[in-house]
Amino acid sequence: MRHNQLERELELMLLLAENRVCTVDRLCERLGISRRNLYYYIDFFRQAGFIVEKRGGVYSLDKSSPFFTRLFQTVHFTEDEATTIRRVLDRAGGDSLQVRHILRKLDRLYDLRILDDVELSEQAGRNVSVLYDAIKTKNKVVLHNYSSPHSNTVASRVVEPFMFLPGNDEVRCYEASTGMNKTFKVARMGTVEMLLDPWEHEADHKRMYTDIFMFSGEELMPVELRLDRLAYSLITEEYPRSAPHIRPDGDRHWLLSIDVCSYMGVGRFVLGLFENIEVLGGEGFREYVARKVGAMKCPGGRLEAGRQ
Repeated sequence: MRHNQLERELELMLLLAENRVCTVDRLCERLGISRRNLYYYIDFFRQAGFIVEKRGGVYSLDKSSPFFTRLFQTVHFTEDEATTIRRVLDRAGGDSLQVRHILRKLDRLYDLRILDDVELSEQAGRNVSVLYDAIKTKNKVVLHNYSSPHSNTVASRVVEPFMFLPGNDEVRCYEASTGMNKTFKVARMGTVEMLLDPWEHEADHKRMYTDIFMFSGEELMPVELRLDRLAYSLITEEYPRSAPHIRPDGDRHWLLSIDVCSYMGVGRFVLGLFENIEVLGGEGFREYVARKVGAMKCPGGRLEAGRQ
């Protein structure tokens, strides 16, 4: 009996790992299970640390889930290797069934959208490869003919690249001439030339983080919340990446411990469910919420019109 259940769990995991179109009813039909059992399995995946995403009525498992990460570390190509393979196969062309199969597999497993534009794919791919090599060897690069919409200029920039952002379409670099860490878009680069000069300012490199609420920044701030069932259900559905940071607290409550780049995203969630969430920490976030609540009141202590 347990063997059959495990088989269904593994089959559902495979379906959700590449699901883009199957609705709940379609998944139930393919597995021969009820909607209730399907939701049971999905909840089990969440508790096991998988990141379950929901877009409309379609569920899927995020490939950045810890289990997939551990699995991929032993069997996958790095993204620069996958990018190189994709470029080689694109050049090979032809109608080979094996080539088409490998391309489909690469597209499912890796985010190679940077190469989807045929006109830009060759140069973008070369730039990504050079940047990867520079990051690994800790060398400086020249971003030739970089188009900056902020300064409305096209100029060459000497930088120290040290990390790609998700999707590989942006790279985080330190620019010595300005003494600043900046994010450069690969699509705005002409060509990239790796220099023989090693990094000189590694101690000044600051990573760019993106929290579960999609706010980015160079610093992380701790937040701890106690959620009731409604708040727990909403945050795991609306922000699937929160799942690994949640643990049970009794039968009816859950604790969320995360680091955020901005209090704005998490603050909006908390203030929208103020009666369903207890703010346990950190101190900076408690003060932020107190200020927001205070700003919602008139001098006389009554809530503003329309907010009572």
